[in-house]
Amino acid sequence: MSEPTSDGRRRVVITRLSPEIDCGRFATKRVIGEKVVVEADVFTDGRDQVACQLVYWHDGNEPQVSPMKPLGNDRWRGEFCVVELGRYTYTVEAWIDHFQTWQGDLEKRISAKQDISVDLLIGAGLIEAAATRAQGKDRETLRDWAQRLRENKQLESQTALALDTDLLRLVQLYPERESVTRYDKQLPVVVDRKKAGFSTWYEVFPRSCSPEQKRHGTFRDCEQWLPYIASMGFDVLYLPPIHPIGRTFRKGKNNTLPAGPGDVGSPWAIGSAEGGHKYIHPELGALEDFRRFLTKAADQGLEVALDIAFQCTPDHPYVREHPDWFSTRPDGSIQYAENPPKKYQDIFPLNFAAAQWQALWEELKSVFLFWIEEGVRIFRVDNPHTKAFPFWEWVIAEIKKQHPDVLFLAEAFTRPNVMHRLAKLGFSQCYTYFTWRNTKQELTQYFTELAQTDVREYLRPNLWPNTPDILPEFLQVGGRPAFMVRLILAATLGGNYGIYGPAFELCENAPLDPGGEEYLDSEKYELKHRDLESKASLKSFIAGLNRIRKENAALQSNRNLRFHETDNPALICYTKATDDLSSVIVVVVNLDCFHVQSGWIDLDLGSIGLDTRHAFRAHDLLSEGRFLWQGSRNYVELVPESLPARVLLLRRWVRTERDFDYYL
Repeated sequence: MSEPTSDGRRRVVITRLSPEIDCGRFATKRVIGEKVVVEADVFTDGRDQVACQLVYWHDGNEPQVSPMKPLGNDRWRGEFCVVELGRYTYTVEAWIDHFQTWQGDLEKRISAKQDISVDLLIGAGLIEAAATRAQGKDRETLRDWAQRLRENKQLESQTALALDTDLLRLVQLYPERESVTRYDKQLPVVVDRKKAGFSTWYEVFPRSCSPEQKRHGTFRDCEQWLPYIASMGFDVLYLPPIHPIGRTFRKGKNNTLPAGPGDVGSPWAIGSAEGGHKYIHPELGALEDFRRFLTKAADQGLEVALDIAFQCTPDHPYVREHPDWFSTRPDGSIQYAENPPKKYQDIFPLNFAAAQWQALWEELKSVFLFWIEEGVRIFRVDNPHTKAFPFWEWVIAEIKKQHPDVLFLAEAFTRPNVMHRLAKLGFSQCYTYFTWRNTKQELTQYFTELAQTDVREYLRPNLWPNTPDILPEFLQVGGRPAFMVRLILAATLGGNYGIYGPAFELCENAPLDPGGEEYLDSEKYELKHRDLESKASLKSFIAGLNRIRKENAALQSNRNLRFHETDNPALICYTKATDDLSSVIVVVVNLDCFHVQSGWIDLDLGSIGLDTRHAFRAHDLLSEGRFLWQGSRNYVELVPESLPARVLLLRRWVRTERDFDYYL
């Protein structure tokens, strides 16, 4: 007979643990102050009771434990709160709870009026065994309890002693470790600062911030925009690449070749004789000007996010100094970027699998570290899906070891598996398909996936109604109401959202070609000059919506999003709530930009902690209207030209001695 491969005394099974990303290969994500709620199936053979606990620790600190509670049908749940940046690890331990099993059996024997004298001696032995494992005062308390159980001859008092719940809790503090089963994996959690989960982004081209038409803007010019941007309630100011722009194959207006003498080129065509990724485009200013800009932005409550695009123009120093970092065609020329039939002659992609790939990776890591040293803590990464997965996993982990407060946003509009993989590899936030989800069905299906499946454990969506690359058809044809609708959806469906401005608040919607998504006279290739004080601007509406987000914790997370029924497919209704349901927001949006739409919404009141028997007040935070609602079905009517949505804060009504009042 062969020897057993494991300790046969460990009879407990732990399975179906969640969250667990790809069998523990990747980390769950949280921000400081959030809970990690863990569930698992825990059971054993026979009739014995089991007990289990969460074991968790931060980096190299001592492990802590948190008890898990049964949910029924062998499912258990426990939780712990993450309070430090960096990396936590957790697992589950379980064991046979002999004493709880004994107490349960004893109650049954007492009910059946059986002789329990021997059972009481067994119980006393279990208590004494726990005393040998206990420490300090608990040891003496348990020994005393066992002695009283042995010596007391009064059945009623013996029973009271044996079934005491305080005794059970004390014995359970000192389980028999020889029978403890530990889950076979230690699962990671990456903890970011709160801005990873709740942020409001504004994208601006500094070169278009000049007060004079046709003059290239500078960082000093962009400083004058900071109060304007802050007044709308944004807290992240995202800048496209600020590096020198190449001249070889420089693109002209509307992405044409050749460029004219005054064409400024695309900021994403990085590298010239003036330098590469660690340099600043001379017409924007010097490094000292950028440092000053960061300080001025911080004074306005704005954190600057920098675009990182790992690609080079033919003029980039890397091309001259490290030609082996690029792919070469049979004719000896370097392969430029293509996405057939599109050609990007002004860009050379880096070869992440080059023979000297280690040196390339280290150099690209040093680009991040350079700007981190200058004070940047947020990076929007351009097209990460076109670079090697192993590079991102390595470089993000390396940087976060030294700087756990750094955040990375993945700009990857690509296949779902690729987007999910980037999120798992470490990106703090990710662009999404929100830009192209317009109907009630599309939005409901997509955001149910993001908020109510295991995707929410690793992918934090950042919702953008527009970008410099993407002018969606919805905005092209829907006019001003379309911009309001998409803004409300982005700001309330997700904890993170952003707009490309001032194109958005000024409702710029002219496409280059019918059916295309490129802007006519795109800012990617030319300077723009805009009237920020235009009466047509949505700036006041944006400011109000962002204020609502900051004042209502329910809108600052993706996790408690729930959709509710409407009898009109042009109306979508959903709620966001805090974990304790102390704050509940109901959003109803008219998805039709051209017509007034009305209908009945049917709220699942139980899911948001409301009693159908009592009235509740709905305070519209957008219009300041107030409604007294009763029951789950309520009527709404929404006019796209004036206000195509309601954002309602729900308050329960209670009767007081003097009058009616309400509470949150």
